[in-house]
Amino acid sequence: FRFDQEPGRKPEGRRVAMKKKTPVVPATSTPMWEDLESFVRARVQETVQSILEEEVTTMLGRGRSERRLSVDATSGYRNGFGKSRRLTLSCGTVEVRRPRVRGLEDRFESRVLPLFQRQTREVAALLPELYLHGLSKGDFDLALRGLLGNGAPLSPASIERLRAKWHVEYEEWTRRSLEDRELVYVWADGIYVRAGLEREKACLLVVIGALSDGTKEVLAVVPGYRESKESWLGVFRDLRDRGLEAPKLLAADGIAGLWAAVGEIWPTIGEQRCWNHKIVNVLDQLPRKLQAVARETLCAIPYATTRREAERRRDAFAKAWRRTHPQAVAILERDWERMVAFFDFPKEHWKHLRTTNVVESPFAAVRLRTDAAKRFKKTANATSMIWRLLLVAEKRFRKIDAPHLAAAVHRGEKFADGVKLTRSNQRAAA
Repeated sequence: FRFDQEPGRKPEGRRVAMKKKTPVVPATSTPMWEDLESFVRARVQETVQSILEEEVTTMLGRGRSERRLSVDATSGYRNGFGKSRRLTLSCGTVEVRRPRVRGLEDRFESRVLPLFQRQTREVAALLPELYLHGLSKGDFDLALRGLLGNGAPLSPASIERLRAKWHVEYEEWTRRSLEDRELVYVWADGIYVRAGLEREKACLLVVIGALSDGTKEVLAVVPGYRESKESWLGVFRDLRDRGLEAPKLLAADGIAGLWAAVGEIWPTIGEQRCWNHKIVNVLDQLPRKLQAVARETLCAIPYATTRREAERRRDAFAKAWRRTHPQAVAILERDWERMVAFFDFPKEHWKHLRTTNVVESPFAAVRLRTDAAKRFKKTANATSMIWRLLLVAEKRFRKIDAPHLAAAVHRGEKFADGVKLTRSNQRAAA
């Protein structure tokens, strides 16, 4: 110490070397990369187990080994734990033990982990997603073992139980009320699947609707017989009896039974036939070598900007083909008013209304699943599974273009050639 140095001042001429402290991280607190999965699942397991025990503490009003504070406090005592059970979450499979309680008037049932539950809702929703993408029943165990852990209770037997649950849910779905739906458009079509011991395919009648907010919803999935009038009559009558109002427009193919049925249930509905089916029917009457040329002309008709322009293109096709192939022209001209009904609705909605693609598109994914299943033993199994797959596809349905115009159509506002009618353009048209 130097007497000429001020108190608290560092000595001059040299610096004091300071050793850097290296932080010490306990080896057990941070997992290695190779052990990260097991570390996370262990923490999840501890958390779920602690939540189950906390639930009992809350219900009894006292912790472990604590006495009742008063005579009128909740009766009941802890009674150890049940056997270990596997619980599959989206992050993997863990083992937990359910706390047991005795001395209660009513049986204790956990709200966190109900009885007989082996997977969370997220995992249950994953299964139909995999079904939708064509994963066969026998592949589930192999495919999900690495994702959810070796203990995941997902076997072919569990899939069968899940399908039985879908059947119950389907029955409840078919009885739901539809009174609150503000329906604007409807698309109807049938899908054929091999089911049962019959040689002929079973037909599922599917109805999808667009509501006043622009969203699309699956309204009906019903087994029928060859799309007969009686089958479609049952579908539309059931929708009406459950409170569904008549839509402004129905788009479907040329099945006579469908149009006869809808005319009885909703006589004031607008009717639009699918242009895809119409074009295919016309081309079937032409030689294969001429179909490419005729297709180009036919496909231009529904994309006309006005009804009059569509009629002009139709007449041009008739003039070119009537002499050599009159049957093709006759099919094109047949039921013409149903072919051009979409012109009386907003132009932004035309691409949705010209065809039944709203139904056909999700059917493509459904057929991927039914092709993997090859053949169903019962029509009821096919119905409930395809219904569930359609509900999965429904989550990805996009709204129709210009959804605000759907509300205008629902209010009864009129359109001509896709343009909303006002007093000024009505006077101009007159």
